[in-house]
Amino acid sequence: MNFKATHLKPFGVIVEPVVQGMNVKELDLKSLHQFFLQEQIVVLRGFSTFRDSEDFAKYCELWGEISIWPFGKVLELIEQDNPQDHIFDHRYVPMHWDGMYRPQVPEYQIFHCVKAPLPGHGGRTTFSNTVLALKNAAPELKELWGKVTGIYQRKMEFYNSKTVSPIITKHPRRDFSVIRYNEPPCEGKDFVNPPDLEFAGVPGEKVKEFHQGLQDALYSPANFYAHEWQDGDVVITDNFSLLHGREGFTSKSPRHLQRVQVQSSPPFNNPGLESYK
Repeated sequence: MNFKATHLKPFGVIVEPVVQGMNVKELDLKSLHQFFLQEQIVVLRGFSTFRDSEDFAKYCELWGEISIWPFGKVLELIEQDNPQDHIFDHRYVPMHWDGMYRPQVPEYQIFHCVKAPLPGHGGRTTFSNTVLALKNAAPELKELWGKVTGIYQRKMEFYNSKTVSPIITKHPRRDFSVIRYNEPPCEGKDFVNPPDLEFAGVPGEKVKEFHQGLQDALYSPANFYAHEWQDGDVVITDNFSLLHGREGFTSKSPRHLQRVQVQSSPPFNNPGLESYK
């Protein structure tokens, strides 16, 4: 084999070349897709990668149909001087799933690290495996979560949308349940352009218990992985099974990620979208 694979904890796999100088495009996509189904995160590290964003997009098209945004295929995640939204800020981002405010929810998130933050400067991308979170949760917690529906509204440059989703729902393509949750921002932490969040089905005296139990599960070491970026990393993640966020990083640290969203086959129409502009 032209690569070695090492399992990450508590989930995920890192794939590295056996021969120096190997390009990521030389990897067998069938093998990578099998890793994706089994592990939910595939990290490709140590390979030569892409000439530019167009070259990156062409690689992502090998995985399926790309979700097109007003800016095109590739989102350049770089801190802006006066960000109007948290995706362009340096501060932390709570757990959520991508496409929750869009007509279709992508299955794959594919990231390319053009430039990693300096060592010790933060900026890890955080992931919670909600399949594991449900497996490891106490029955009484799952019973509470199963009664709750999240109502989410968010306005930003690319959309103004409202979506409604049960906390526990079925995976769109596979026979198991997942968690869909937009984590409220932590008290005392600055957060640019937060969404409006409401949670129905939980009694007032149980609201704190609901959020605390869910957050404890999502961030438990048994269910949680934080990816520390290195230059050239390519990371493929399962947006149907995972929630993700971002740790804050030192402002002006050179963190530059590119992100492409790839649809499932067939594309998955967002079941909870109530309004979209």
